[in-house]
Amino acid sequence: MTRFLMTGAAFVALVAANPALAQAPTRDELADLVRAQAAEIASLRQRVDALEAERKAPAAVAAAPQQSAPVQVAAAEPQQAPPVVVTQPYAPQLLPPGPAERDIERVRAATGGTTEWGQGLPVFHSADGVFSFKPRGRIITDVSTTTGSKYDGRNLTTTGMRALRMGLEGTVGTHFFYQFESDFSENEVDVVTAFMGWRNRIAPGMDYDVRIGHLFNDRSFEGSTGSDSTPFLERTVVATAIIPQRAFYGLGIMPRLFWKTGHASLTLTGDRIDGDQSTSDNRTVIGRAHWNPIKTDRQVLHLGIWGFDEHLQPGKNTLTRNTVIGGRFNGALRLSTGTLVGGTGTTGYGVEVGGYSGPLWIMAEAGERHARLDNGRPDFVTQAWSLSGGFFITGDLPPYNPRLGSFGQPKVLRPIFDGGPGAIELTARYENLDFKDIVTPSQGWAATLGVNWYLNSFTRFQVNAIHWSAENTAGSFTGKDDGETLSARVGVTF
Repeated sequence: MTRFLMTGAAFVALVAANPALAQAPTRDELADLVRAQAAEIASLRQRVDALEAERKAPAAVAAAPQQSAPVQVAAAEPQQAPPVVVTQPYAPQLLPPGPAERDIERVRAATGGTTEWGQGLPVFHSADGVFSFKPRGRIITDVSTTTGSKYDGRNLTTTGMRALRMGLEGTVGTHFFYQFESDFSENEVDVVTAFMGWRNRIAPGMDYDVRIGHLFNDRSFEGSTGSDSTPFLERTVVATAIIPQRAFYGLGIMPRLFWKTGHASLTLTGDRIDGDQSTSDNRTVIGRAHWNPIKTDRQVLHLGIWGFDEHLQPGKNTLTRNTVIGGRFNGALRLSTGTLVGGTGTTGYGVEVGGYSGPLWIMAEAGERHARLDNGRPDFVTQAWSLSGGFFITGDLPPYNPRLGSFGQPKVLRPIFDGGPGAIELTARYENLDFKDIVTPSQGWAATLGVNWYLNSFTRFQVNAIHWSAENTAGSFTGKDDGETLSARVGVTF
């Protein structure tokens, strides 16, 4: 600005010294003056733009300071200030940032907000660090074929979506969080996870959280593992049969306590989200705890115990069970009780013992469920147990989550998108299920061999070969029967 005033003062002095010039300045003199003023304006605009960018993005400029370019004044056209370059530390992803991500970088430069890429989708953080937001998604597609049954109606080849979910999760501050997901796998909208929560630290090494809403059970090892993280295409019969009548979800409250070597939870819920407010909900209480007495970088010993009690309201007391034994997508292949009504409540409990050492993992589960019947009838009893194991031939560690005592997404050492082989896992399982002390009992078992190929931490291919045996006394397929089911899956979790 000083130089601009000096230029104007010089022009006034020139006019005062030469009155003839004041009356008729030449065209060249006027052009020289305009060029000088335009250059001064360009220089001022450049400095203001640079100061404004530094004010709005101090962290970015401090991380990557820019040197001021020398001012070139040689033409009447004003020059633009050099752009402020902001580098964003992106996590590994399939492709480099596209136009949308570069736009987000410019927003960050202007506001201080951040964006990072995790499992295929971005995580957004506000400029002040108070808010975070992340889209969620899950696509799991299965194909299954069954042979060897003495019933033609069981020898089926089918396809299905195990999960087709879209949702979101986020935080407000350091304590409040929320999550919501809907599933479209049966060509219907089904609300699954939907809750809000509060978390905090009690003391160093001890935290808690409280969640309220539509909650996924914390019950058994694989019963607490999401459908996108199970080592087999279907959970064990312990998880699918030793279960409240309302199944895997309920609307209620769940406080959880976490310490360095384990966790404990207590859940109180009513029914699933159903839109029926004409009768009272059933009431379910579930408790679970796990402990890792051995916990190192490459070795873990897992011990767990859990139980539940459920009160059934009149009109909501059907106890009929049809439980998967040889594959989810064969509706004719189930262990069935036949129609069973008049239940007053259920009580179940179970234990978990397992762990891993390097790439090898083993897990044993067992449980029992008593369904109480009216009119003095004896309890309907369900017993189940399973033994599972796996080995990563690529040397990766099992995806055990020590905080929750369940399986999660694997951390693949050499993803195929980085030129590696991914993670390859061989699995095996034996499981046994028995419905007893009813007029129409049933029993069965299944032995499974599997291969899992994890392309990266959120993309997988799975194949299961199952030999199954089922014996029903009710339904269309009675008597002893056995056969083989071959199933395959491709899954992506965002």
